[in-house]
Amino acid sequence: MPIFAAAQCCVNAGDISENIRRHLFFMKVAHENNVQFLMFPELSLTGYEPTLAGTLAQETDTLLIEPLRMYAQELKMTTVIGLPLRMKESEKPVIAAFILHADGEMTVHTKQYLHAGEDQYFSAGAGGHLLEIGDISVALSICADFSQPTHAADAAEAGAKLYAASVLIGDSGYSNDSSILAGYAKTHHMAVLMANHGGPTGGWSAAGRSALWNESGQIVAATSGPGDQLLVISKEGGGWQGSVVSVEVSELILH
Repeated sequence: MPIFAAAQCCVNAGDISENIRRHLFFMKVAHENNVQFLMFPELSLTGYEPTLAGTLAQETDTLLIEPLRMYAQELKMTTVIGLPLRMKESEKPVIAAFILHADGEMTVHTKQYLHAGEDQYFSAGAGGHLLEIGDISVALSICADFSQPTHAADAAEAGAKLYAASVLIGDSGYSNDSSILAGYAKTHHMAVLMANHGGPTGGWSAAGRSALWNESGQIVAATSGPGDQLLVISKEGGGWQGSVVSVEVSELILH
């Protein structure tokens, strides 16, 4: 069975080069824990910085993420990273998850629903297809997507067995948002994995506490608050298991 992980990372505002280094380190640690699918939080390569998004937005063929794509291929680890995407058909950038597949291919999933005020800086996207990781179908969700019940319902209807949400959730919103995600897990009998930011970004104090809920809506494992941590999960014998790995990003020992 495949092993999944949520990369709860702290990011530097607008510093894509430094954040790539951090991502590479997280990927190294994930590989050491036999992970085959690694998901970073929303806009993980730039931080959640709406006022900078227009300047930082990239095309789908950007060479900036080439080190990450090549490393994902080398490790044979599908890796989901966050970046504002510039599209010809959209006046403003969209919030995107760049999916670096284990075979070296790259596809994009875009955020369909925006929080109040985000439309000042972003355009809504069109979502994307399910991912097949081993024998588990995975549906991606980018933050406000899960605020719409139809998003999770459509994912379940399409056959998703894991609803993977990359988010930015602060302390004040964590109780409500985590209850929503747990509810989706129970309602749709679909495990839910959430990757939150590990530190401040865009003026928000991220709560961390990335988590996995099983198909009964019960929490299986979660990180212990903010900070650089890796939540590693797997399904064995019909049930989900999880553990938390502390990630010492200060070392930045890259291959």
